[in-house]
Amino acid sequence: MKKNKNKILFIIKLFLLPTTCCLLTTALIGCATVPAPSAIPAYSINGVTYYPLVSLCDLRGVEMQYDTLISTAYLSKDSKRVNLRAGDALILVNDSIMHLSYPIDIYHGTIVVPKQFKEQVFDILFPQAASAYKPAPKEKIKLRKVVIDAGHGGNDPGAIGKNGLREKDVNLDIARRLRDLLRAEGVQTEFTRSNDKFVPLSTRVNIANKSGADLFISIHSNANRSRSLSGFEVYYVAPTISDSKRAYMTAKSVSLNLKNAVISGSSQDLQAIIWDMIYTNSRAESIGLAHSLCRVMDASIDANILGVKGARFQVLKGVRTPGVLIEVGFVSNLNEEKLLRTGAYRQRLAEGILEGVRKYSQEMALVEVSSR
Repeated sequence: MKKNKNKILFIIKLFLLPTTCCLLTTALIGCATVPAPSAIPAYSINGVTYYPLVSLCDLRGVEMQYDTLISTAYLSKDSKRVNLRAGDALILVNDSIMHLSYPIDIYHGTIVVPKQFKEQVFDILFPQAASAYKPAPKEKIKLRKVVIDAGHGGNDPGAIGKNGLREKDVNLDIARRLRDLLRAEGVQTEFTRSNDKFVPLSTRVNIANKSGADLFISIHSNANRSRSLSGFEVYYVAPTISDSKRAYMTAKSVSLNLKNAVISGSSQDLQAIIWDMIYTNSRAESIGLAHSLCRVMDASIDANILGVKGARFQVLKGVRTPGVLIEVGFVSNLNEEKLLRTGAYRQRLAEGILEGVRKYSQEMALVEVSSR
């Protein structure tokens, strides 16, 4: 009867608001030893593992008030509350009574709680916030400059979706997002068009060739009479395009500016051979870039990856640096038109292109190192 009366009195005291908040400096209770150090100090009192309550609260951001007059601690965070008293195994958890196997105790003048309280009450009620995962810093893109070509523009809207989405607007928005991402990586960028204006294909090619860029990326959106078609695909200049023919035409109109190169003779045949080597190498690098883009997109967007294809696009035929034409999706497909209308999806596409370029640049760097 006396024991039940003490419990009732304890419950009444636990509901009282704390009157004084300070640390208790009472004497050591029980026979204690200190186990090996850990993130939180742990003590063994009569064979039971205890933790200092103040350390637990500090670690989890839990507010703790301690009433020295009644040796009672009041814990709170958000709408969760725990009341407990030194010397008692009875606690209140959100106004519900709970019995512990071992009592709350005092060690070195501070209130300590048994391992059972930590694991079955404290850790559940006040869980540790998920630690912010910090991935290893991404390797910088090993390119100096990229030309970004936003397809269509001005009086040429490109493809138009059933609900009015215009390809030229999608292309330019993704191009701008990609530009910002590349610049943040320290890569210079140049546009073939920076606003809603018409730019002839020949002008786009000239801009790319005069830029001295390492890559050319043309951004487009697809369309098809069959509205069921959807997906992401990347094109490089078709293998049916003759590199040697392109090389001979270029040799007649463009001078070679190869750094640290000494060319014996200046015949067009010799220049054409060198241009043929440049075009052949550019095609191989373009294919490598296209595959890198598709691999990254396959893991980063929920869309069909239609793969890498060769095509006779004029804008690719004329560019002398490695280049690809990206079809980011079909505006003729209702689902993809809806996705492409959102800034969030366009950002994901731009970020995917960035990562594809990063993978490509890393692979090219490895090839360069291995060839030394």
